Amino acid sequence: MLKKTVAATALLLSLGVAEAATNPLFAPFYTADPAVLVDGGRAYLFTGRDEALPDGKDYVMHEWRVFSTCDMVNWKDEGVPVKAKDFAWANGRAWASDIVKRHGKYWFYATVEHATVPGFAVGVAVSDSPTGPFTDARGSPLVTNDMTKQTDIAWDDIDPAVFVDDDGQAWLYWGNTVLKYAKLKASMTELDGPIQVLPVANFVEAPYLHKRKGTYYLSYSQHWPEETAYMTGPSPTGPWTPQGVIMERNLKTKTIHQAFFEFNGRSYVAYHNAELPGGGEHRRSVAIEEFSYRADGTIPFIHQSKAGPKANPSAGCKH
Repeated sequence: MLKKTVAATALLLSLGVAEAATNPLFAPFYTADPAVLVDGGRAYLFTGRDEALPDGKDYVMHEWRVFSTCDMVNWKDEGVPVKAKDFAWANGRAWASDIVKRHGKYWFYATVEHATVPGFAVGVAVSDSPTGPFTDARGSPLVTNDMTKQTDIAWDDIDPAVFVDDDGQAWLYWGNTVLKYAKLKASMTELDGPIQVLPVANFVEAPYLHKRKGTYYLSYSQHWPEETAYMTGPSPTGPWTPQGVIMERNLKTKTIHQAFFEFNGRSYVAYHNAELPGGGEHRRSVAIEEFSYRADGTIPFIHQSKAGPKANPSAGCKH
């Protein structure tokens, strides 16, 4: 029965639509590091693609994929909007990304390995459509490993998260071991001022900033294996109040990478585990949970489920 279910899902994806979505999503692909953009009555979910063999010992990731939905149940495979090698200065490695819409364009911030500067770097690509194609907006990286000296590891400049505040100021957060952030200029392709460091106990990676009813929520992965925790504050720079753990660590992979979003009046978090058949440390799978904020605005502990979110269609939703 399991083989039949996976095969049926694969056929539907090949046709561009997956019916009756359940967690994890997007079989037969292995996907990781979700980023979500809500635009025009659709949610666009960007993922890296894990291509490691079953016995693989490292991440094999060459491209980002995008899937879209207008009801949180039926997903359309929109294909590959950008690949790591679309950044001509990169060796490859399509690690975690994030996306935002501004000035009528779509800005995609991505982790890749630099070809000449040792270590990982952050690039930015741009498109007129959320489904791409995206092109390198700078022709050079926005952040390189030699710009940050807080650690001597090659992967401390990963997991970019972009946020545009109500006043129009854009911010970029990123890091491994050390959480870093900076303002972005209106061009979205330049840092506006120095790189700042935010001391966070037990921080590992995956910073993500979102805002709700005047409160800023800074979530991230902590400890190893990772669990999801968050803090709240009155501004993009804090001061921050720790609020605790909101999602447990995974059983089959040490990583877990979250993205919060609102869609049609409901609240969701995307993340990854490794629960598809054949999944593992380097063969992960994106999933989504619906949740409700408490009356005081805090986020409850969110349990991973196999059911996934219920239908929540936009007006005039067409798959």
